[in-house]
Amino acid sequence: MSKQPLPKLEDVARLAGVSTATVSRCLNQPNQVVEATRKRVQKAVDELGYMPNFNARSLAAKRSKIIGAVIPTMENAIFARAIQVFQERLSEEDFDLLVASSSYKKDVEEKQIRSLVSRGVDGLLLIGTQRDRKIYEFLQEREIPFVIAWSFYDKRDEATSGQLVGFNNQKAMASIVQLVIEKGHRKIAMLAGIKDNNDRASSRIEGFKAKMAEHGLMDPCVIECEYDIDKARKAFAGMRQTFGTPTALICANDVLAVGAVLEAQSQGLNVPDDISITGFDDIEIASIISPALTTVHVPHKMLGLHSANTLLANINDARIADDMELKTNIVERYSLAEPKN
Repeated sequence: MSKQPLPKLEDVARLAGVSTATVSRCLNQPNQVVEATRKRVQKAVDELGYMPNFNARSLAAKRSKIIGAVIPTMENAIFARAIQVFQERLSEEDFDLLVASSSYKKDVEEKQIRSLVSRGVDGLLLIGTQRDRKIYEFLQEREIPFVIAWSFYDKRDEATSGQLVGFNNQKAMASIVQLVIEKGHRKIAMLAGIKDNNDRASSRIEGFKAKMAEHGLMDPCVIECEYDIDKARKAFAGMRQTFGTPTALICANDVLAVGAVLEAQSQGLNVPDDISITGFDDIEIASIISPALTTVHVPHKMLGLHSANTLLANINDARIADDMELKTNIVERYSLAEPKN
């Protein structure tokens, strides 16, 4: 059986009884075509099963209309809200999004960045700043615009060159530590993310330790753990066996906090009467778990929107001059209370 040729722009124009220029305007600038003509063209498109040749259009415009994003994980909702808004904003400008996950592995992320660039992406969204300088040089040499999200520093290595759209992780963590201390807690421990290849995790540990030291609480217990509920449960159980039970446990994200709450409850501890537990991120699970978590609210949707706007501006040669710092705030729920002893 011979293969049927794909319908062309000329076929749509012939069926609709219009010029090829009119078909092109209907597909690319529909607001410039009267409704009756637009409907006639769309009917012809549907009947023929015509699909525009985006590759040809991209070559003519010297753009692929594709953005790449490399995120650390797809296993939980930490990045989901921001990526959703990021994609929606790109779609408004007719850009498609390719998303890859690095599993927090530097070599995997490097391979994914190079692969996306080889596919001709017009720009990249990256998470955090901690990667080899050669990757930044690779992007600069090829003049690939990129935005670094989730991190913000008052002073940073200019070698990153991409613009920051994020929040100060160290200050955000320090703010919730301050609240826990103000509640009267002194025996405080931290369940942290693994800081290797993760500047956000490192900054949150630094914020925790700095605020503890400020109040004379030196050498606090910090246990690093992958962002996984079951592993968080095991880490908390191990912490209790080795260091005893703190009156408050500060967690580097809500996934770790949920694991800690579940493990504490399984061991007969009441949260927050026996132990207070706080989170970070304010993803959906933070308000569903019982008791609901006191946590640091991260403006995920604003992260996605401003990252997209910044990247689009850079692609269109209207570079936004400054990095953008977004503000976090603490959401107080029921997992934090004054210590009973």
